Amino acid sequence: MSTLNIAASTTPRGLYLITNDDPWPILQNKLHAALSCGVAMVQYRRKQTPTDQQESEAAALLAICQQYDVPLIINDNLSLAKRLGCGVHLGQGDGSVQDARALLGDQAIIGRTCHGDFELAQQAVHDGASYVAFGAVYPSGTKPLASRVEQSILQQAKQQLDVPICVIGGLSVENSAGLVTLGMDLYAVVGDVLNATVDQVDARVMQWRAMLDGSW
Repeated sequence: MSTLNIAASTTPRGLYLITNDDPWPILQNKLHAALSCGVAMVQYRRKQTPTDQQESEAAALLAICQQYDVPLIINDNLSLAKRLGCGVHLGQGDGSVQDARALLGDQAIIGRTCHGDFELAQQAVHDGASYVAFGAVYPSGTKPLASRVEQSILQQAKQQLDVPICVIGGLSVENSAGLVTLGMDLYAVVGDVLNATVDQVDARVMQWRAMLDGSW
């Protein structure tokens, strides 16, 4: 069993699963099903969970991720990422990439939300981000009012930035083939996988794998 999450010299490519707000026991079962089929990374993001419960949940999720050798990324919470030895994903208002890099170390996976702004992505890469995230690609149940990213920005990022490009926002197996053609690296998904029932999750992840495998 690997205990390595923060020391990932290369950010993986593929399906990037972000947790939803299912009851925790149900979510754990879904995550076991998903990770057993092949997920690149997992992000702990539980906005409806009380703050005093998040660390215990994240620690339990870390154990699951270690079982499947999948990096765990903590959304927004740099201090929690440091305590657990995980990577972190930072929104534009969640502190600087430089500070995160200094705290977590050279090998940490650090992601940055860049919305649809190429200049924000350039700055994030300059500051030491491991990957940059663009979205929303499509409307989503998680952020239905988020502004949309233009395809030209995604193309520019792929051509000019030397870190993996993550896309997020309403992604599904059915609507993401064009993004694969553009050469996107990480596909951040919540509902398309985790809104399925526990016994349907593995089949959905395998559909993603079938679409993405061989893309890199």
